[in-house]
Amino acid sequence: MKIRLVYFLIIVLVAKNTNAQQLPPIQLDRPDQTECPFIVPEHYIQAENGFTFERVNSGMSNSSTPTILWKYGLHQRFEFRLITEWNTMKLPEARYQGLAPVTIGFKTSICKENGLVPMTSVICHLTSANIGSKDFHTPYLAPSFRFTMQHTLSSRFSLAYNLGAEWDGNSAAENYLYTLTTGISITEKLGCYLELYGFAAKKQKPDHRCDGGFTFLLNQNMIADISGGFALSKDSPERYLSLGFSYRFKVVK
Repeated sequence: MKIRLVYFLIIVLVAKNTNAQQLPPIQLDRPDQTECPFIVPEHYIQAENGFTFERVNSGMSNSSTPTILWKYGLHQRFEFRLITEWNTMKLPEARYQGLAPVTIGFKTSICKENGLVPMTSVICHLTSANIGSKDFHTPYLAPSFRFTMQHTLSSRFSLAYNLGAEWDGNSAAENYLYTLTTGISITEKLGCYLELYGFAAKKQKPDHRCDGGFTFLLNQNMIADISGGFALSKDSPERYLSLGFSYRFKVVK
């Protein structure tokens, strides 16, 4: 109950201060799999909250309640990132629940959009092996990196894509990733997207997936989203559904 009360007070504070801010609308790395190149404004904290259910197959599912990407704007071109996730994994013979290994990292801006050159940033993360519930500990640290790029096609359309690699902590083998998404502004507050994304590892079949969703801007500092996706490859997770709520607020100096 105390946690819910604190969370409610933060939301009220964000809403009250919204009119005083002279900033562009909040930009997110969710709900799609494509991370955006935008940096959180300096001295702002941004929390991107997602509640996700994923059906891997008839005997296995995962749910996150929630996953939270915490961001802090250290500089106009650099943000610190922390990912916490309360995960539930259901298998035919067992059920595991707890805090997934904590992830830390950063995003830094490389260049602004200029003609055919996209707005570009790079994101680097490192996931711990044993900072989290014992059931989710891994033998190795799990680094990841990706370049995130975006083109403005018009006042209503954008094209974004990521290229990178990640490690899962269970082996020393890398897993390459790609994403490609189209963002559409239906109105000033309502947006949607369609996306293709996937993964490729040595000695494994490629994993291709598709998803889409909607975002609704509540005010300059608060946004809600809903999304879902499904498999395009035989061995990919069958489908997922996600709900999200994100906000930002300025840290008092």
